[in-house]
Amino acid sequence: MKITKKTKLAKILDNSKVKKILEKHEFPCVSCPYARYEMEELEIGVVCDKYDIDASKLIKELNSKLNK
Repeated sequence: MKITKKTKLAKILDNSKVKKILEKHEFPCVSCPYARYEMEELEIGVVCDKYDIDASKLIKELNSKLNK
């Protein structure tokens, strides 16, 4: 699986490796109770922009860990 800025959170949050990396980058949706209702719509890039997270760095790390 290739993760991009357009990847929906619902497609990746079930993976424990992904959760650990998102937590490391202080990605807020991992622990937000309201995000659960929006997972099908939320894209990684949009959340990164909103919370000032370096999307390129995060996505690069996610792809390198998941595609080993």
